[in-house]
Amino acid sequence: MTLSKPIAVIFALTAAALTSASADEPNYSSGSILAQLATSPKRIVSTIPYNGDLNPYGVAFVPGGFPGGGLLTPGDILVSNFNDSQNAQGTGTTIVNIPLGAPAATFFQGKTGLGLTTALGVLRAGYVIVGNVPTYGASTAGQGSLLVIDRYGNLVTTVTNASLLDGPWDLAIYEHASSAQIFVSNVLNGTVSRVDVSLEYGEFQVVSVYQIAQGYAWRTDPSALVVGPTGLAYDPATDVLYVASTGDNEIFSIPYAGHTNTAVWQGTLVYKDNTHLHGPLGLRLAPNGHLITTNGDAVNPGGTQNALVEFTTSGQFVAQYQLDSGAGGAAFGLAIGIDPYNIRFAAVDDNQNTLDIWVLP
Repeated sequence: MTLSKPIAVIFALTAAALTSASADEPNYSSGSILAQLATSPKRIVSTIPYNGDLNPYGVAFVPGGFPGGGLLTPGDILVSNFNDSQNAQGTGTTIVNIPLGAPAATFFQGKTGLGLTTALGVLRAGYVIVGNVPTYGASTAGQGSLLVIDRYGNLVTTVTNASLLDGPWDLAIYEHASSAQIFVSNVLNGTVSRVDVSLEYGEFQVVSVYQIAQGYAWRTDPSALVVGPTGLAYDPATDVLYVASTGDNEIFSIPYAGHTNTAVWQGTLVYKDNTHLHGPLGLRLAPNGHLITTNGDAVNPGGTQNALVEFTTSGQFVAQYQLDSGAGGAAFGLAIGIDPYNIRFAAVDDNQNTLDIWVLP
């Protein structure tokens, strides 16, 4: 199956996250996103659902054009939980929905011990995609899978692959009219895969899975459970996928990511900065063309490095914002939503089990 790339529709998530662009939207080509956070309106919402799940990881906006009649509305924000109510890693089972101006509610609850990761995204065709990495015993991470959930919160199918989906840790989505590409970082073998999907007649079907990058540092970790490639951000205009490699403490780029069927070794180094990077996790391509990442403090620890970091795709530091003044590790998933009037920026705070939401004019 050939997946074309029409310019009229652009969806880049990571994370859960979604950015849409068209000729009718405002031009946000200049200025720093993070520099505006300190003076912009902020809403703080608890991400703890009724079953008590903790440790929010993934964040994703529900895109415009998402079909009605279900539990989600365009502009809603979804958050996935990695831990259960006892704070056991890799056992969270819930996705929380945070509507605009309304209380949070549980959108999805899966079977016991899933461990929902940062790999959270929403397809305009009406599906929510989330990765899971379950934990067995005290600290053994399992292979996991991608869960495909419909707009009513029902599990439709589970996508597994023993070698190409080994610990789905984060994802980015590029959606077409009747197909999509889901880029997935694998924390248990240090690789990145691309899942090509058909959405003909509204049905989700996997067409093919390819490994497109390898060689990223990965390891088990007594505090973080596992450390490996995490955040992904796809630029359809250049067919480049950006990768936040937590263990390497670097950001890489993969060329021809939407077309290649062979794996590169890490790709091209884009950003290395031991002053501002402390184990980059979530990653998003902002509407001003910059990249924004979160710090997990697992590498190059700084004690309280809960900073969001903004930099250019050519490797120039732009700005940073301290999300939480407590112990390191609070920052994980982030997402950016755009409408004709505002940019909405959202980031989880693992220390507080909250989602912080800003509205930027």
